[in-house]
Amino acid sequence: MTDLVTWAELGGSLAAIGGASYARHAYPAVYWSTVGLPLSVVRLLASYSSTMDACGLTVEPPRWRALAVQATTRREVRPVPPRRGVIRSTATGLRMRLRLAPGQEPADVAASAERLRHAWGVHAVHVRDVKPGVVELRLVGFDVLRKVRMPRRLDGGPLRIPVALREDATALVRDYRAVPHELVLGATLSGKSMYLRNLLTGLAAQPVALVGIDCKRGVELAPFAPRLSALATDPDQAAELLPALVKEMEDRYDLIKARQGIAPGTPEELITSDVWGLPKDERPAPIVLFIDEVAELFLVATRKEEERREEMVTQLIRLAQLGRAAGIYLEVCGQRFGAELGKGATMLRAQLTGRVCHRVNDEASAKMALGDIAPEAVFAACAIAAELPGLAVVGDTSGGWSRIRTPYLSLADAAAICRATAHLAPDVPALDPFRPYVPPMPVEAPSGSVVTGRPVTE
Repeated sequence: MTDLVTWAELGGSLAAIGGASYARHAYPAVYWSTVGLPLSVVRLLASYSSTMDACGLTVEPPRWRALAVQATTRREVRPVPPRRGVIRSTATGLRMRLRLAPGQEPADVAASAERLRHAWGVHAVHVRDVKPGVVELRLVGFDVLRKVRMPRRLDGGPLRIPVALREDATALVRDYRAVPHELVLGATLSGKSMYLRNLLTGLAAQPVALVGIDCKRGVELAPFAPRLSALATDPDQAAELLPALVKEMEDRYDLIKARQGIAPGTPEELITSDVWGLPKDERPAPIVLFIDEVAELFLVATRKEEERREEMVTQLIRLAQLGRAAGIYLEVCGQRFGAELGKGATMLRAQLTGRVCHRVNDEASAKMALGDIAPEAVFAACAIAAELPGLAVVGDTSGGWSRIRTPYLSLADAAAICRATAHLAPDVPALDPFRPYVPPMPVEAPSGSVVTGRPVTE
C-alpha cells in the first residue's frame, strides 16, 4: 500500500510538471498567470538588493546615514539600491517604478536590463523614463510577439490607429498628426501587406479619404475599393492622380490663407497655419495616400517614361514636404527604396519620418529604412526570421526603436470591413474622377422561393 501511494504521488508530480511545461509553450499567458508570476515576484523580492549590487546599481549611502548606522547598530554600512515602488502585475508581466539614487541615470538601468532579466526569470526587461529621477521597469513574462493579442484598452482617436503590438506588450499607435509620413519596407511574404491591411481597415472606420496607388494592377488594394476615394493601378493612372492631389493641396493652402487674412481684431484661436485650426464646418477631410511598391513609380524603360517619372517624383516630394499642413499624409511601401531608384528617391525618403522595416533580403535594405535614424536597429532588422511573418522593427527620427508584430487579419475580413464602412468615405470632389468601380453585390434569393418577373406597364 505504501508503494502504491508513493507511485501515485510521483505520478501526480510528473503530471503536474508535464502540464506546466505544456502550458508554458501552448498557453504562455495562462502559465504566466498561474506559475510564472508568483515565482518571479518571489525572486524579485528575495534578491532585489543583491541583484542591484551585482549589476552596479547601488551607491554609497549618505554620510549622516552611515554614521547613524554605525552608532546605533555597529553593523557594516552597505551600498544603497534604488528605492523600489509597488509591484503591479499585468496580464503579460510586471511593472515597477524605481527612484534612482543620486548620481544615477536611466541609461545605467537600461544597460543592466539583460542581467535583470536572467536574475528574475522573465522573458525581457524594458526601461522607460517616467520623470527626472524615476524610471519604470516593465518585466515581460513571455514572448508576446509569438502569438499577438492586442491589449483590451487601446489608445485610439482621430488619425490614431493601434496597428501592432510592441515587444513590451504595449500597442503601437500610428498617429498621423505626430508622424505624418511613413516608409514601410519588407521582402516578399515578410508581413508588409498585413501591416498595410491593419492600418487601412483602422482608418476605414474614420471620416478619412483613402487614396491608393498600386502598380501591381491593384491586386493589393483593389479588395478595399468600396472604401477608397481614389485608386490608380498603373503608372499612367498614378501620373494623373498625383497632380490632382497636388492641386487639392494647393486649394487647401488657399483656404488656410483666407483664414489668416481675417480682420485684426479676430481672437488668436481663430488664426491657424494648418487645416486642423480651421472651424469644423470649414475643415476639409484628411487624406491618406497609400503607395504599394513605390519602386514601380521610379522604374523606366523609355525616354517618355523618364519624363513621367521625374514629374511623379517631384509631385511626391511636394506632397511629403507640404502635405502635413493641408491634412494629406503618405504611407509609402516597398521592398527597397534607395538611391539606385534614381533622382529624387533619397530626398523623398528623407521626408518620411516614420520607418517600419520587416524582414529584408540584405543588410543594405535595412540600412535604407533605419540606418539614418537608428543604426543599432539595423542589426535587429537583419535578425528577423522568415518563420515570423509580420515581425518588424519600427523607428522614427528621434532615434528610438522597438520590435513589433502585426496581428493577423484575413483579406476577406479586411474587405468586409471596407464594404461596411463605405458610407464613411468623405466627399472630395477632386478625387471623384479616380474613384474605383465597385461592382454591385449579387442578391441571393431565399432557398425554395421562386423569383418571377414583373411586367413593365406604361
